[in-house]
Amino acid sequence: MEKSKPKTRLIIISGRSGSGKTTALHVLEDIGYYCVDNLPAPLLPALTLQLTLEAASTVTKIAVGIDARNNQNQLQRFDEALDALKPIDIDVDIIYLDADSKTLLKRFSETRRKHPGTKSNVSLSEAIEKEKQLLDPIARAADLKIETSQLNLHDLRDLIHQRIDSERQGMSLLFKSFGFKYGIPVDADLVFDARCLPNPYWVPELRTQSGLDQGVIDFLSKEPPVKEMHSDIVSYLERWLPRFAANNRSYMTVAIGCTGGHHRSVYLTEALHKHFENTFANTQTRHRDL
Repeated sequence: MEKSKPKTRLIIISGRSGSGKTTALHVLEDIGYYCVDNLPAPLLPALTLQLTLEAASTVTKIAVGIDARNNQNQLQRFDEALDALKPIDIDVDIIYLDADSKTLLKRFSETRRKHPGTKSNVSLSEAIEKEKQLLDPIARAADLKIETSQLNLHDLRDLIHQRIDSERQGMSLLFKSFGFKYGIPVDADLVFDARCLPNPYWVPELRTQSGLDQGVIDFLSKEPPVKEMHSDIVSYLERWLPRFAANNRSYMTVAIGCTGGHHRSVYLTEALHKHFENTFANTQTRHRDL
């Protein structure tokens, strides 16, 4: 009996210029995706049909880059292109990469690359802000947003590998620690505040350690409020994460914050990962400010 063709997966990569879209596409190409960059948004359904419905086609993994090199009219038709994909029996994920405007400005200044939106009467900073508005329809539709401001090239490649695996393994769950004084992660779906918990920072011998060190682990694991918060977060996630997954949610980022992102948030992030790693096959941690 002839083996049936696996269900096709389409990943749409977008984001502002300088945020790492090209790197993301290269990673996907390395793990077997058929990649097309700078595709006009209205051509997305036609390309997908061509690659998936041909009798002799063996393409089951497609990655397409759509960004502000499209003109405004093409980007405004992005929702129409998504609607046209619905009758096709494929899995579609939209991944949106971004960084803060200051970081993007620095990256273009360092590499001396030309931003696609700059003109004689449009400065680099103006082009970066305008690009955000142009890509808003894609950003709003994104299944996963990845903030790359504090990622180097290797970090980004590793993160893409982890979160966008070559084979679906259910919902991808990321626990992320952060410090509130550096801002809330823009890619967080759920945010929990651990600043009310006892702080190892005020214990001199623990100040230079982190939530990964045994001294801090021993200190926090004995504190009743820490145990209570961990238990409450676990109960919430155990109840609601399966409902997100049942609603075809492919990615979820749970962010835990404390003041500096070194002690309490790191400890809780690791504890939550340990609790859920056997429930969700694709579970990772990231300590943004450690």
